Amino acid sequence: MRLSADQLPAALAKNVAAMYLVSGDEPLLVGEAADAVRAAARAAGYADRTVFFIDRSFAWDDLRHSSQSLSLFAERRLFELRMPSGKPDKGAEQLVQLATNPPPDTVCLIVTDKLDKKAGDAPWVRAVEKHGVWVPIWPVDTQSLPAWLRSRAKQLKVDMEPAAAQLIIDRVEGNLLAAKQELEKLSLLADGGRINADLVMRSVGNSARYDVFQLAEAAAAGDAERALRVLLGLKSEGAEPTLILWALVRELRGLWQARERERLRSSVRGSGWNLAATPSERALSRLKKLPLARLLVQASHTDRVIKGLAPGDAWSALTGLAGALAGALQARTESGRVAT
Repeated sequence: MRLSADQLPAALAKNVAAMYLVSGDEPLLVGEAADAVRAAARAAGYADRTVFFIDRSFAWDDLRHSSQSLSLFAERRLFELRMPSGKPDKGAEQLVQLATNPPPDTVCLIVTDKLDKKAGDAPWVRAVEKHGVWVPIWPVDTQSLPAWLRSRAKQLKVDMEPAAAQLIIDRVEGNLLAAKQELEKLSLLADGGRINADLVMRSVGNSARYDVFQLAEAAAAGDAERALRVLLGLKSEGAEPTLILWALVRELRGLWQARERERLRSSVRGSGWNLAATPSERALSRLKKLPLARLLVQASHTDRVIKGLAPGDAWSALTGLAGALAGALQARTESGRVAT
């Protein structure tokens, strides 16, 4: 069966299945789901835990021998397979066998990164879903983050004002682990009282997890405020302007390729755009309005500024490019500079 992270605790309270697959790219939520499976397994007597780290050099015979041998320490065992890529390669058939014919007194927990549609249709994943439990973890979208944080506060028996929740989310910039840690600290500081914006302002540090992909995605989606906030964070953290430009150009290439596929009515990615991003739905909804040719000219100009081949400041040029992609500024084809 397939369960959400919210449904998992109730299912574990009823019984522990022979195999679990937890997949996703949000470390906090993936970790919590895996912890819930481990705790339920321990409570059910699966005390002997063996962890396998799956990579290209992994010897799948080790897993086979372990699953077929008796435990020396306990009757019930937990096998944990940490497989970041989500691609077992030669071990796929063995995972199918483990799912369809699990060893007695054994629970198998597989933890992977996010599985895309193709990976989710793999035979071994379908076997786990049919005979065990698959828990796909989805990131909390930006609009739902304040409600998510307030729900977490209720679990700690603390009331939180909406403004306080929004302030924490703005500070941590999508880092759920940092948000959780700040909430736990605030719950102690509140000492049974309500968490308000004033308390947050006095206690929460700026633990934003800025990265170049967040910047590019926000700009392509038209979220100028967030894009420029992330850009300032990157600057304060000493990020390389060249890396930031690479991410923005990667996003522009993805948008250009999407426009060409739409024009040619094709679903094939061009071979020359192998470094292109896959635009979000919000970015694709802006596709017809974006002056991609002018933006690419502006990106070229920004590259020359960064390399010292054209006059100007690198960070000002990057701000102009990110703002133009987000729709807050207008690009000029003759120079690549921007005008409000």
